[in-house]
Amino acid sequence: MADPSSYRPKPGQIPDSPGVYKFRDQHGRVIYVGKAKSLRQRLSSYFQDLANLHQRTRTMVTTAASVEWTVVTTEVEALQLEYSWIKEFDPRFNVKYRDDKSYPSLAVTMNEEFPRVQVMRGPKRKGVRYFGPYAHAWAIRETVDLLLRVFPVRTCSAGVFKRSAQIGRPCLLGYIGKCSAPCVGRVSAEEHRELAEEFCDFMAGRTGTYLRRLEQQMRDAAAAMEYEKAARLRDDIEALKRAMEKNAVVLADATDADLIAVAEDELEAAVQIFHVRDGRVRGQRGWVTDRVEEVGTAELVEHALQQLYGEERGEGVPKEVLVPALPDPCEPVQQWLTERRGSQVSLRIPQRGDKKDLMATVQRNAQQALVLHKTRRASDLTTRSRALEEIAEALDLDSAPLRIECFDISHLQGDDVVASMVVFEDGLARKSEYRRFQIKSFAGQDDVRSMHEVVSRRFRRYLLEKQKTGEWVDGDGEGVGPGSGGEVAGGPIDPDTGRPRRFAYPPQLVVVDGGQPQVAAAQRALQELGVEDVAVCGLAKRLEEVWLPGEDDPVILPRTSEGLYLLQRVRDEAHRFAIAYQRNKRSKSMRAGALDSVPGLGESRRQALLKHFGSLKRLRAATVEQICEVPGVGRRTAEAVLAALAGAAPAGPAVNTATGEIIEEEGTAGPVTVPTERGNSS
Repeated sequence: MADPSSYRPKPGQIPDSPGVYKFRDQHGRVIYVGKAKSLRQRLSSYFQDLANLHQRTRTMVTTAASVEWTVVTTEVEALQLEYSWIKEFDPRFNVKYRDDKSYPSLAVTMNEEFPRVQVMRGPKRKGVRYFGPYAHAWAIRETVDLLLRVFPVRTCSAGVFKRSAQIGRPCLLGYIGKCSAPCVGRVSAEEHRELAEEFCDFMAGRTGTYLRRLEQQMRDAAAAMEYEKAARLRDDIEALKRAMEKNAVVLADATDADLIAVAEDELEAAVQIFHVRDGRVRGQRGWVTDRVEEVGTAELVEHALQQLYGEERGEGVPKEVLVPALPDPCEPVQQWLTERRGSQVSLRIPQRGDKKDLMATVQRNAQQALVLHKTRRASDLTTRSRALEEIAEALDLDSAPLRIECFDISHLQGDDVVASMVVFEDGLARKSEYRRFQIKSFAGQDDVRSMHEVVSRRFRRYLLEKQKTGEWVDGDGEGVGPGSGGEVAGGPIDPDTGRPRRFAYPPQLVVVDGGQPQVAAAQRALQELGVEDVAVCGLAKRLEEVWLPGEDDPVILPRTSEGLYLLQRVRDEAHRFAIAYQRNKRSKSMRAGALDSVPGLGESRRQALLKHFGSLKRLRAATVEQICEVPGVGRRTAEAVLAALAGAAPAGPAVNTATGEIIEEEGTAGPVTVPTERGNSS
């Protein structure tokens, strides 16, 4: 590990001007490329006290052995040079987007004598017109099949084309009218190219003029009593309209725009792009990236713009680019896009109307893409095995932790303190093994004490199950409880139900959401119970550090480590499960009201009262006789209900804590307060 001070430039050596810089490691490989409006200010920020740097930045500067820079005149030049160097050197610490799958495009090879329509994947080629990309290749083929009736352009391979020319007989498409058969000279090269250009114009969105021309030709043919020609033109028009209907209008003003949305977490980010042309979604693509450097949404958007338009020119860059966050500064990026298009490009965040609604759809797609990517990654057996091996090596375990249990504490400003336990076996979640706890031994907020209680209760139950099944042995090796004397009574499987006993399986690793205090509390709980064969670690959110009992320094796993990725998934799942339980508990307490204290009034009759009167306000204003009209409610119960409601304060407005909306009063009978929700965020 290098000391950054060993290669720090001398004071005054770094120019105070725009430029691009490169960090190299001891072998001369470029590991990071960045740009700056002021090289002096940006580079100086890397050579401060390591304790003040973000963990990912700290890893980069200690891996590097030298830094160099290139001065440019404008920020736009810096943006272009940064993109070129990232593409050339592929630095390990830069954001690198990768397709979560290879998206196909509809391509027309205008660089050939007889242009061909085909499905293409991979990098773009010079002289080829591209449309899309599309989510599925079959969508392209269906569209092409409809359009070939009107634009019979060649779709065959070079081998088939050459073979047909040699034998003087076209392929099947030539016989059924879906190819103009230039291979046998039915049309000239110029006529076929004109067909291909009309095909491209239609795919580019210039549909209105062509449809009106066909409709006029159909009317002329009908007027001239050429009914067969008119019928053929009618069918051509219907085919074109069906092809157009496959892309519904999403923006009514015939907008040409690209919409970019980002979904991210601590480890990864997913980008989704919708290509809208002439108001219709003409293509969609998505990327994912590991967050190996400290970047926010705005920087992720800037990197996505570089990747998306770095190789594009002219109409490949739309007039409008809609993003969730603007790069800082925005002007150089907008100027760079304008230069690549050759005319003004608007880069902005949609604020209202159809564009904002469509951006929300793109955002949902990005979120789903991130979830799908994580699911695929988690389901890969090789990846899971590598993650478990990395955890075992980092924590110095004897074997891979095939069963991991994670604990998290959640509360609402010290009230309704609960805990969760989630279980991962062989790197996969076992939701049937999840458990929830209410903190019982004390009141108030104390995450460390809560963690000690929960771990103690979990492993006390484990020891109790061992005792029940005859697995508990004393110091002389003799069993105690049922099944003693060498006989095991059923093991961890319940002989009555055939299901695993609750808390019967011990984990190889306990993970707690937190740092040194929480880890020490969990370890103390295990020691007090005499459990010595279970390892403990904690994962702190601030820098994603792994803490071990009794250690002053954390274990730092690389950001690209599959082991760290698995630990974070386990921790995040425990946090989600705890928050869900805490919210459910809180909602039940919010629904509790004066009716709950009425003797003899159960849930069914309480619901019947609320359904009959519609709200507590109307029930409070009712008479005893009116309440007695509800089936199952007698006079004594009605009087008790009115007495209970009279002694309760009028209900305040209930608030949906997720949306902030005022909820119509239906089941609460007391004022509702909405404190800030908090989980354990050590």
